[in-house]
Amino acid sequence: MVENRSLVWDKEALNDFKIIYSFLKTGDNLDYANEVKKAILKTAKELVKNPFIFEQDRFKFDNDGSFRAFEEFKYRVAYKITEVQIRILRVRHTSREPLEY
Repeated sequence: MVENRSLVWDKEALNDFKIIYSFLKTGDNLDYANEVKKAILKTAKELVKNPFIFEQDRFKFDNDGSFRAFEEFKYRVAYKITEVQIRILRVRHTSREPLEY
């Protein structure tokens, strides 16, 4: 077990996260937007210590166990575990159709 994995966000996942945050903070939702952002970032950072804490991603075809996902505030964050990193792949609202990958 490698304990020095780094946390890396794919460009697409980071862009999706920024769009979600921008959408949530419109109007009077700034406190909620910050709460969602903080929860997702906190959980993502904790993956470095224990990447296998969440279940395998059920939407990943032929998942070898390295693709996993967690949910915070109805936002689903998919990630991949490698020997050297935890790569955040997607951030999507749970009401959206899952994408194949």
